[in-house]
Amino acid sequence: MSTEHNPNYYVAIMAGGIGSRFWPQSRTGYPKQFLDILNTGKSLIQWTFERFALFVPKENIYVVTAAEYSSICAEQLPDIHLENIIAEPSRKNTAPCVAYISFKLLQQNPNAALIVAPSDHMIADTATFIDISKKALDFVSKNKAFVTLGIQPTYPNTGYGYIQFDQNDDAGDGIYRVKTFTEKPNLEIAKKFLESGDFLWNGGIFIWKAQDVVDAFEKYDTDTFDLFDAEKQHLNTPGEKEAIDRIYPQCKNVAVDVALMEKAENVYVIPSSFGWSDLGTWTSAYDNLEKDSLGNAVASDSTIIIDAAKCMVSAPPGKLIVLQGLEDYIVIDTPDALLICKKEKEQAIKEYVAEVKRSKGDKYL
Repeated sequence: MSTEHNPNYYVAIMAGGIGSRFWPQSRTGYPKQFLDILNTGKSLIQWTFERFALFVPKENIYVVTAAEYSSICAEQLPDIHLENIIAEPSRKNTAPCVAYISFKLLQQNPNAALIVAPSDHMIADTATFIDISKKALDFVSKNKAFVTLGIQPTYPNTGYGYIQFDQNDDAGDGIYRVKTFTEKPNLEIAKKFLESGDFLWNGGIFIWKAQDVVDAFEKYDTDTFDLFDAEKQHLNTPGEKEAIDRIYPQCKNVAVDVALMEKAENVYVIPSSFGWSDLGTWTSAYDNLEKDSLGNAVASDSTIIIDAAKCMVSAPPGKLIVLQGLEDYIVIDTPDALLICKKEKEQAIKEYVAEVKRSKGDKYL
């Protein structure tokens, strides 16, 4: 296994999303990756950066974010090199993001092996995560292959994509060839996936060599390849921003899963258990917070619970909340907005945000 702080290891943290399902805490101008959702004293992106800095040189850690969030990244991550905060001029999903960082790193280091990961996931078992990540980096450094970390499912979740792997095609050390990627299934199909034993949750964490990704774009997504290849000489130069400003308006809005992973033949997965949560909803935050005797999860320092059970409660510091009589509710208070929503309806929060926009404009977004 490669040693710690291998100079050929890089990380790209994707931090451009707006986190609308965490409204009203998450706002367009300050989304959830920059918030302390779990009341830990650190934001999600701070935890993510610190986790990777344990085994990747800090100068090799990049953050790819929307241009309007660059200053927040710099403020929250004082140890990152400012030139490693990469600003996307527009949101075009993950394929252009991956192409950008891969072409950029390839101009710097032809041996670059890269982890691409979201900024807003929680990982409880850091030591196991590091061991598995280093195993994946070592594998792609020696093989022309893509690796993704598949999360061992614990229940039939319909909000995640799934990865099916071939249990009889083991590349060694618990690394298996991927058979299929499946988008979010319905409950019946999700139950069958769990029963089969060869399906994993798609955690959206990918590991590969920059050269292999560029080659894959050339083979499977020539439009994206051509855009970046035509401008690659400007990357890592003063002309980089202007080049990216020319490229992005022409990029398709497509996920890297669709553009590359579902088409490539050399894709592998490592079945993983390291206390992962994508923290995609308030219920996932509820699941990761300590509960009182009635099952309430409270991310607040001044909340009084009276005859309420199984609620998710969050409020600003010093704001007194008295909660009585509710069960299985989400109660999120902020200085200018209050959300009270049944847990079972949380998938509709995006619709509620759209209604806020229709009736109140952008003031509360």
